[in-house]
Amino acid sequence: MAMIDPREVADIPVLNRIVEGRFDDPFSVLGPHRKGRLRYVTAYDPGATEMAALVEGKAHPLAPVEGYPGLFQGKVAGARPYRLRGRRDGEEWQVEDPYRFGPVLGEMDEYLLGEGTHHGLWNVLGAHVIDHEGARGTHFAVWAPNARRVSVIGDFNAWDGRRHVMRRRGATGVWEIFMPGLGEGTAYKFEILGAYGSLHQKADPVGFGSQHPPQTASVVRDIAGYGWSDADWMASRAEAQRTDQPISIYEVHLGSWRRKDGGRPISYKEAAVELVEYARDMGFTHIELLPVSEYPFDGSWGYQPVGLFAPTIRFGPPHEFRDLVNAAHKAGLGVLLDWVPGHFPTDAHGLGRFDGTALYEHADPREGFHQDWNTLIYNYGRTEVMNYLTSNALYWLKEYHVDGLRVDAVASMLYRDYSRAEGEWVPNKDGGRENYEAIAMLQDMNRLTYGEVPGIMTVAEESTSYPKVSRPVHDGGLGFGFKWNMGWMNDTLDYIQRDPVYRRHHHHQMTFGLHYAFSENFILPISHDEVVHGKGSMLAKMPGDGWEKFANLRAYYGFMWGHPGKKLLFMGQEFAQGSEWNHDAEIDWASIGNPLHYGMQQLVRDLNHLYRETPALYARDCDPDGFQWIEANDADNSVYAWVRRGNPGDAEVVVICNFTPVERPAYRLGMPQAGRWREALNSDAETYGGGGRGNLGHVTAVAGESHGQPAHADIVLPPLSTLILIRDEAPTV
Repeated sequence: MAMIDPREVADIPVLNRIVEGRFDDPFSVLGPHRKGRLRYVTAYDPGATEMAALVEGKAHPLAPVEGYPGLFQGKVAGARPYRLRGRRDGEEWQVEDPYRFGPVLGEMDEYLLGEGTHHGLWNVLGAHVIDHEGARGTHFAVWAPNARRVSVIGDFNAWDGRRHVMRRRGATGVWEIFMPGLGEGTAYKFEILGAYGSLHQKADPVGFGSQHPPQTASVVRDIAGYGWSDADWMASRAEAQRTDQPISIYEVHLGSWRRKDGGRPISYKEAAVELVEYARDMGFTHIELLPVSEYPFDGSWGYQPVGLFAPTIRFGPPHEFRDLVNAAHKAGLGVLLDWVPGHFPTDAHGLGRFDGTALYEHADPREGFHQDWNTLIYNYGRTEVMNYLTSNALYWLKEYHVDGLRVDAVASMLYRDYSRAEGEWVPNKDGGRENYEAIAMLQDMNRLTYGEVPGIMTVAEESTSYPKVSRPVHDGGLGFGFKWNMGWMNDTLDYIQRDPVYRRHHHHQMTFGLHYAFSENFILPISHDEVVHGKGSMLAKMPGDGWEKFANLRAYYGFMWGHPGKKLLFMGQEFAQGSEWNHDAEIDWASIGNPLHYGMQQLVRDLNHLYRETPALYARDCDPDGFQWIEANDADNSVYAWVRRGNPGDAEVVVICNFTPVERPAYRLGMPQAGRWREALNSDAETYGGGGRGNLGHVTAVAGESHGQPAHADIVLPPLSTLILIRDEAPTV
């Protein structure tokens, strides 16, 4: 077949750019085009020496373009769809021509994307399996406004970015292409010719699936069509997640909760049975998962994500993650996800310098680089980046039915000088340290999630005294539902680790938290951060001999469950694992064979059930009228006692802690009412591994003022113990 003069196809500079992979407008040349009344098809496949267009089985040869190997053009009669047939050295293949298909994104999508206000970003960007113009395939779209050229690459085109260059969508910065014939399971990346000529292969920022690390490609996952059966939970969770309801959270790293045959981590489907059953049996109300967004390095525990829209493939595909959430909901358990909008890793396939410029991050390292974690910081002031993050929050809540997000490292986002020396940070426009842009993003995220997804909760891990973290945005707050009480955690752990002989000198570390306990909606967290990096296990922190270590920890858990605030324990802490957490191995389930570890597990189970059954222990967690000290100043004896009150008609609760190894056989204590008080929990009970000392199941209070209360009782306080007493008969209203 005679060759075609290249000038009949396009300008020579354009053809040069096509074969060199530098052309950004391929649809203007490739695919079908009319010349008068005739249709011409131009195709580029650098692997082909012959090319034809097939229309209903009839071949229409395309002639090679002289001087441009792989480039072909020819007349193809009519207007009916065609396929391309390529040949080389006796090998033959047929493919659909993506350049014969029109755009998928509509004008409204373009408008919202350009404005940076597309709250359903994942519905238009990423890879979607769809039917388009009579063909089944995958639509790819990605935001890369400063790129010179963007291509989708994979095994389907030998990872050659010259072959499937995408369509630029005007001023939006978005590139798209419909690839017929590609579907579920296809591995792909975007090859990006950057603003300054650099060439990179990037994973999809809005990809729904990924390859198993250390492989780094995205994977097409069709996330439509899951058959949820959690309607009852979804209808009731708004009530279950209110501040006046019991919330007890089991924090879990899936990769090390259970290991299966060959040492592999538990799968989502296995966790849907085993983890859900265990958490329900233990009396927790929620499971909180360390980040499941795809991440490259196991040792980051998920806190350095590269695939914010992809549940990590380590435990199974997206629908199987939904199986876990669905099973939890059917068991009456909420599911919270750790969400990491504070930073992202510098891995070459990730978001860093995505289009050859600092696109998602700040260009200035004083704003865009985390010195502590060697990670990059999002440019929260860029509208499209804010849209990316807030849409991602909505994505997990809507597509995966998760019940809330715990936002990691909020303090690092709020302050421009976080962990930086003088001169290493850029002040805000007013010369201060607050990061106005990050604050606005967090407020926007909370407004959107609470406004669009009924019944959810958001939680801030925030370690400073920044005001109104868990107050509504319209009242000047950040808009979170809850805040981790890091101050309480630090103070009380510092106290409980001390030898009891010295505790009298630090007595008010245990009381100080009540000065601010009602300033926020607090969760009391004993999280994974307390059992890593040489900090040892919770048990190892405790002073004394073997028995005293367990007794101290039992008393501390009793103190925690009796204290105002929702509860959170990291896995393994519920049975007092002896060793520090190791993310490469499962927690030490075998230790439960030891009666002391088993007793600790029983204590946490009983604390959870007692907590959930006793409104005085949760209904006024965020209301100072629900708490009253009885004894806060007995430093010599290291004794604390207080009253918890619920709503009118709820039985009052008295909590008493003795943090010395000395039994106090007749400790006189003021009581809010005379009468019989049931010893609902005694951390020294034999069933928990204790000495079995106590009050024979009840305490009788008699009239007579003490400690500012109208009644009193002489109470046996076992050594290193917490007692929880409940009035046998609730007062009449």
